[in-house]
Amino acid sequence: MGEVAVRAAKAVGYENAGTIEFLLDKNKDFYFMEMNTRIQVEHPVTEAVTDFDLIKEQIRIAAGEPLSFKQEDVKISGHAIECRINAENPAKNFMPCPGLITDVHLPGGKGVRIDTAIYCNYRVPANYDSMLLKLIVHDKDRASAIAKMRSALGELVIEGIESNLDFQYEILSDEDYQKGEIDTDFIPSHFPQYVK
Repeated sequence: MGEVAVRAAKAVGYENAGTIEFLLDKNKDFYFMEMNTRIQVEHPVTEAVTDFDLIKEQIRIAAGEPLSFKQEDVKISGHAIECRINAENPAKNFMPCPGLITDVHLPGGKGVRIDTAIYCNYRVPANYDSMLLKLIVHDKDRASAIAKMRSALGELVIEGIESNLDFQYEILSDEDYQKGEIDTDFIPSHFPQYVK
């Protein structure tokens, strides 16, 4: 997939940060889905496992400077997971839940990253994206990253509004998720109560 993504970007003369997405079937065949010519919201996962600051690199490229590293410098280390915590109620078909955040406690520690702008007494507006924060963890392998994310989610407190925090914890606690046996039917098949 990586080789195909590079060929596709070169074919259109693309120079900057971007993501080419594919779908993978049960036979390990993959199919082009889309190309996003921007930094993806999941970029902290890539940053965690490569130790490169992608935003800094994007700015360098936009300023006409070259990348500060070569492809052979990119080494993957460990496993990272990102949970997007949204102001939404999974039990009500993921209905947005704007309102006043009355209390916040953010987790921390080695390998835990929070990207957010919320704070106590922050009012979540009704007319914008419902994402409150991104919680990213990094550890030596998938099992360790899942354990770290479950711990971080357990420490995270957002009061005053509904969120999908508990739903994220349910996903991470699912045995098939932990084994990596997931596909695009994972939510409907494992959590039918949330799909209407």
